[in-house]
Amino acid sequence: FDQNFPPFGYKNKKGKFVGFDIEAAKACAKEMGVDIKLQPIDWDSKDMELESGTIDCIWNGFTMTGREDDYTFSEPYVDNSIVVVVAADSDIQSLEDLAGKVVATQADSSALTALTDDSEDNKDNIALAATFAELQQVADYNSAFMNLEAGSIDAIAVDIGVAQYQISSRGDMFRQLDTPISTEQYAIGFKKGNTELCDQVQNTLNEMVSDGTFDKIVANYEDYNLPAMVCLGK
Repeated sequence: FDQNFPPFGYKNKKGKFVGFDIEAAKACAKEMGVDIKLQPIDWDSKDMELESGTIDCIWNGFTMTGREDDYTFSEPYVDNSIVVVVAADSDIQSLEDLAGKVVATQADSSALTALTDDSEDNKDNIALAATFAELQQVADYNSAFMNLEAGSIDAIAVDIGVAQYQISSRGDMFRQLDTPISTEQYAIGFKKGNTELCDQVQNTLNEMVSDGTFDKIVANYEDYNLPAMVCLGK
């Protein structure tokens, strides 16, 4: 997991790994009767980590949309959107206002893909990105929000869950534009062909939905609009 991706996975003030996906993964492992090792990774190294076997799955706001042929995925559990966040006092009110602005996003993220994928059905986003003065890539979204606060960038393209977390936790410092750049779904990613572990995890998650365990975890993140995004069991 990416330890800089709240509210799905991050380190709290006590130095403990927390977040919705962390809670769900720990509960799932407990139900399966297996030990779990929480392994933070650099997000742009996730394929290498998975292929080498140093991790068994990627469980942290991992977009399956457009990657279906590259991994063995669980069923989707969150409907996500890629949105734009700006400073509260910014004159940027719409996507069109990003023309000539510096926009940042996380390296190897789905937001970056949304703004650089030259497939036929993504022409509008490619045209949008072409209007930017610059599309910056940063190592993690915490860095992006610090840069936005400092005024060195004008906007951030980011997953809506992360956007809602940052806006909620930082008062009136930031705001989100109304129109999303794209929509997608999160799922748990396993090495291509590892259907055995994927099926075990999925079956356990289904049981957690049925007995209410999953919804109890979701309820802990109501402030970040997560319940509205969850699609597993709906």
